[in-house]
Amino acid sequence: TERDATAWSKSKLKEVLEGLVVEGEAGRCEIGDLKHVEGEASCSSRKGRLIFFYEWNLRLGWKGTVKESGEKHKGSVEIPNLSEENEVDDTEINVSKKKGEGDVLKDLMRTEGTMKVREALRDYLKALKTEFTLGMILPTKATVGQELAAERKLSGNIMQDSPHSLDIVGVKIPTVKILMKEMFNSPADELYDIFTTKELVQKFSKCPAVIEAEKGGKLQMFDGCVSGEYAELVPSQRIVLKWRCRNWPDEHYATVALNFKDMAAQTELQLECRGVPVSNEDSTRQCWKKQYFEEIHILLQQSKDSTE
Repeated sequence: TERDATAWSKSKLKEVLEGLVVEGEAGRCEIGDLKHVEGEASCSSRKGRLIFFYEWNLRLGWKGTVKESGEKHKGSVEIPNLSEENEVDDTEINVSKKKGEGDVLKDLMRTEGTMKVREALRDYLKALKTEFTLGMILPTKATVGQELAAERKLSGNIMQDSPHSLDIVGVKIPTVKILMKEMFNSPADELYDIFTTKELVQKFSKCPAVIEAEKGGKLQMFDGCVSGEYAELVPSQRIVLKWRCRNWPDEHYATVALNFKDMAAQTELQLECRGVPVSNEDSTRQCWKKQYFEEIHILLQQSKDSTE
């Protein structure tokens, strides 16, 4: 599978770079708009490994004030080639300034500023490799071990929701409960069908799926990124699932309850997801929001348009 990360990257690069403040004895500078952003990024999954491709040419504006004189100056920061071929520390970063005085600010941007920019680029790459790739990787025992070590550090100060024990390492992983609500322009029976009919699941998830909508029946979606089984089905009212993402610790499942509240032409879907590993809380919310809810809204709109 390959996912295009270009649009996501453009907004992420803006987020991490714009507004960076660089302060030193010489004065204070701030990085302004991302004036030029050209390039692309993608991520593909092969044999359980993720392969990243990215190539960016960026130009940012900066403005600053000299501490002693209060003079204001501005210039630009160019990053001609941020790509997977170079480490961030070796990536070229060129700082320039409009003609005139104020070289102390240029020096500040060249030293402190360059460090700050590299840090921001590292944040972008880290996010590309974690946030963006939600559910794309198959975990190996080694990564599970690392995640657990990180989670053990966390577990001291976290509200624990009935932790499930993990046989392989014999530790309990801290988990959380996620509650979400979403309104859909559809009667409850239609919305219920979207979660239980293979053709409809494949339509909104845009992937082949296994949907055996009966108690104990299997569930597999998004190229195997999500799997589980149906634990309870009350037509038009409620679905309970054993549910997991592929990159969670082995054999660990959350319990997902979907309650459909019929409100004339609309339905409020109440989602309760118990037993989500703490480190996967954000990615699980994003999965339900982006890969389920947003896509189901699009599907409902399309079927509405076609009947009209």
